Amino acid sequence: MALPIVSESDSGLAIGSTCGTTSAGHSYQGSEGEGQLKEKDAQTLENQGYALVGRHSAVKVCGWTKNMIRGKGGCYKLTFYGIMSNQCMQMTTSISCANRCTFCWRGYKAPVSKEWKWGVDDPQFIIDESLKAHHKFLTGFGGSPTANPFMYKKSLDVKHVALSLTGEPITYPRMNEICDNFHRQGISTFLVTNAQYPEAIENLNLVTQLYLSIDAPNKELLKEVDRPLFSDYWERMIASLDALSKKKYRTCIRLTAIKGLNMVHPELYAEHILRGDADFVEVKAYMFVGESRQRLQMENMPLHSEVVDWAKEILQYLPEYEWLAEHEPSRVVCFAKKKWNRHTWIDFPKFHELVESGEDFDRWDYQRTDVTPEDTMYTARNETDGGC
Repeated sequence: MALPIVSESDSGLAIGSTCGTTSAGHSYQGSEGEGQLKEKDAQTLENQGYALVGRHSAVKVCGWTKNMIRGKGGCYKLTFYGIMSNQCMQMTTSISCANRCTFCWRGYKAPVSKEWKWGVDDPQFIIDESLKAHHKFLTGFGGSPTANPFMYKKSLDVKHVALSLTGEPITYPRMNEICDNFHRQGISTFLVTNAQYPEAIENLNLVTQLYLSIDAPNKELLKEVDRPLFSDYWERMIASLDALSKKKYRTCIRLTAIKGLNMVHPELYAEHILRGDADFVEVKAYMFVGESRQRLQMENMPLHSEVVDWAKEILQYLPEYEWLAEHEPSRVVCFAKKKWNRHTWIDFPKFHELVESGEDFDRWDYQRTDVTPEDTMYTARNETDGGC
């Protein structure tokens, strides 16, 4: 994957050997090269609840994972796609990003760069160390009176990874290898990318579901909202949509709704969705949390009802799509192509069976047809395996 280089990087935790430790004491393996973070910035992230893995990866437990272990319900991915939140690990393979999005709740301690210029850790090493860190975060639930013992026991068997924590994970040079390794271990992959690396999307062999973030309807707003490093950021977004449209596996376009900023021109958003030919569209509210509060105001966070109304405006321009479901706690709604017939849950055992077979397959071969989002609560409470 050839990507143009830029000098705007804040990396500087010099390593310079093929094995060693990070500032957190984690050993790492891979090619020679430095890490993505300065030591003081690494410490800041650790203080915020991140576990740094090797030179460029990180793990942080999602609040919905904790909620489900406590018996308080799962995230919208459970409602929409059937992911059991207590068995999901949230991580990234790259802390670095090519955008400085105004709405991002993460801080600006991580480096910005257009090209990978650091050491490259081994994929299996990243998986092993990430799982260790994830389980360590959850250890306290083992004897907690607030935890559901069954849900905690199931959490020890991670079945899903959300590659979306921070940074731009798709820039990791061995992304296909790490996804293959996750799949071989029975772990599904949900990868989120910011639509600035179309070549990387084209070269991506297989993930369970690929997300593309489209944060503005036009070029001017995209620059204001995402603050991209690439000068050809708009062309890259369009090329990313084209690359998304060619994928045989499940795809989703994510729209982050920022009140007073990018909730305009629904017809243009619809054009992008149609160009990307995504299976699903998620419209989610910007949340006034973290360091985004230094750049935006509370008034920029829309109510759930406003997200619903806005999504319906976009849906008017999408005759091939229908309203699927909403998740009010997350202020997010989803619509799907009508051809899914509302059966949007994933048959995870079938997905892994197909991967193991080595046969060619597509999105329809691991569609679960016995449940819809309306059945979520019953399914989550009563299934002991449920493919998750």
